[in-house]
Amino acid sequence: MKKLLLFLFMSAIAAESSAQFNRYIVRLKNKGGTPYTFSSPLAYLSQRAIDRRTKYSIAIDSTDLPVTPSYITQIDAVPNVTVLNVSKWLNAVTIQTTDAAAITTINGLAFVQSVNGIASKMAGIEAPTRNKFAGEDIFTEVPPSTGRLTADYFNYGTGSYNEIHLHNGEFLHNIGLRGEGMQIAMLDNGYFNYPNLKAFDSARINNQILGTWDFVAREQNVANDGSHGMNCFSTIAANIPGQFTGKAPKASFWLYRTEDDASEYPIEEVNWVCAAERSDSSGADVISSSLGYYDFDNASLNYTYADMNGNTTISAKGADLGAKKGMLVILAAGNEGGNAWHYLITPSDGDSVMAVGAVSVSGAVGGFSSYGPSSDGQVKPDVASVGVSALVQTTGNTIGASNGTSFACPNMAGLSTCLWQGFPEYNNMKILQALRQAGSIFNTPNDRIGYGIPNVKTAFKNLLTEYATSSATLNSCTVTLTWNSKDVGAMKYEIERKAPGETSFTKVGELPPLAGSTLANRTYTFNNTLVGVNAGSLSYRIRQIIDTAVASFADAYIDTALVNVPAGCFATGTGNVDPNKVLVSVQPNPVSSTIVLVVETPYAVSNMPVVLFDSKGRMIQQLSESKNSGKKLISIPAERLAKGKYYIRVMNGNKAIGTAEFLKL
Repeated sequence: MKKLLLFLFMSAIAAESSAQFNRYIVRLKNKGGTPYTFSSPLAYLSQRAIDRRTKYSIAIDSTDLPVTPSYITQIDAVPNVTVLNVSKWLNAVTIQTTDAAAITTINGLAFVQSVNGIASKMAGIEAPTRNKFAGEDIFTEVPPSTGRLTADYFNYGTGSYNEIHLHNGEFLHNIGLRGEGMQIAMLDNGYFNYPNLKAFDSARINNQILGTWDFVAREQNVANDGSHGMNCFSTIAANIPGQFTGKAPKASFWLYRTEDDASEYPIEEVNWVCAAERSDSSGADVISSSLGYYDFDNASLNYTYADMNGNTTISAKGADLGAKKGMLVILAAGNEGGNAWHYLITPSDGDSVMAVGAVSVSGAVGGFSSYGPSSDGQVKPDVASVGVSALVQTTGNTIGASNGTSFACPNMAGLSTCLWQGFPEYNNMKILQALRQAGSIFNTPNDRIGYGIPNVKTAFKNLLTEYATSSATLNSCTVTLTWNSKDVGAMKYEIERKAPGETSFTKVGELPPLAGSTLANRTYTFNNTLVGVNAGSLSYRIRQIIDTAVASFADAYIDTALVNVPAGCFATGTGNVDPNKVLVSVQPNPVSSTIVLVVETPYAVSNMPVVLFDSKGRMIQQLSESKNSGKKLISIPAERLAKGKYYIRVMNGNKAIGTAEFLKL
């Protein structure tokens, strides 16, 4: 009798526990009997997804294979069961049922590993139990700017310019990196009325929205639900001149709804993973998602801070797997900095994702922004972007401002997309690390903004330096320097040389890039005739001026090349000559901006006038110089000279030392 009472008591507890849930996750043991193969990936991956794997040497593995169809069929055939979503990465199925017998039946299937309750309440039909996005309400309307602020490619308007300038992001836009050819997947709670809102006019007209899916309601329409996703979408895609410009307005987008505003349960994490899978399979490059989890409507499902280790939660596992598939996964760190939880939320704890904290346009940290580190000691957040008074599209078709790491995330995602557009040769983790290294406090990261506020111009410079290559060859005292880099027509190159016996580099020439307003890979050649160079190792370095404007000037030494001079070169075209003879020459020739006059004598000259004549013999300029014995290099600006032939005469007092001619381009 005691055993029977105990059995009845335990059965009552089990029934009560089961009654808490009406949605479950069915985890499967394997993918046995699957009709899919590694040799025919087009059956389950787009060509673009396959190309990503090929480019970055990512193997197709068992997680890419869809869940065995017969398993789904058998689960779906159980009475009173509705299959909701299927995850190949988790090898799991979510179902809805209130029939305890159905759970027993599914548990008895040979291929089923476990069945666990994952949510109660009916999806999408009950009133929300909380405001999931509290603190992210739009609180002010932003008027358009009057007039154009700068000469940048986009007319940003004051607010957008301040946001993008915090990262020097206008530099990327100005060199043609605006998101073209890149695909961003947005995972959020819905994109309310986006087809009719002005921030998305350009994206809609130019067919930049590639597809949509609602993983909560299991339908195509994502414009009839929450507006939080729409707000986040606008920070990347907006294109309203003079008022609101997104960070990657030329990118293409996948819009996925994974969040159910009516409740908070781990089933939304499974939805998130399903959407990340779809993002991967469709060929997306970047995931931007401003969602996160730590507590649920059923407290027994809550996470602890110890779970924020990147390896425990459903969504963190999915986010890291998305990164493994080659996508750049960018996530909001959370708005818990001012409450009892305090720390970041999952899936931003993933070790291969970028967690983004919130700052103002002046760089001040938002008090609400979640603290790091992750519970296993990772630097979190990774970086920070504008999430304090961030610009967003409103449901009322105006532009407003709001607070939240929800907006810092897509702000960073848009800029990251543009940077990656410029360097598709590098994989997602290389881009992530370049942005971390370009952070304002990279060497002293903290638990509020991680490695800091990335300067994307610095990230670009660092990637460019690593990308560029050069080589040098010597033929009869002429060095041919060849290099490969990326540029636009507004940039330029300067070539510097350090000869044997010299302790510093000297500019010996410059070269403008080929015409073009969009960043492109190009190869250049520069010839340098050696004059007065002793035998030994000769070094050349290439300085690429990537921003020539005085206010925003930036350069990078992109590569260095060495060449050995076996016997010395002392006169143009004659090989080795008597070093006691004097020498006067100019480099480069022809010249576009600055010429370098080379004067070599075996004696010192205390009074050495240098006179510049045009082709008609008219004196253009005279310099007063002097030199010690040996070689002297004199830089003479030539930018203002008209095109044509010129002569430079070098004097020793009243006696001519020599004359050299050059052609101004």
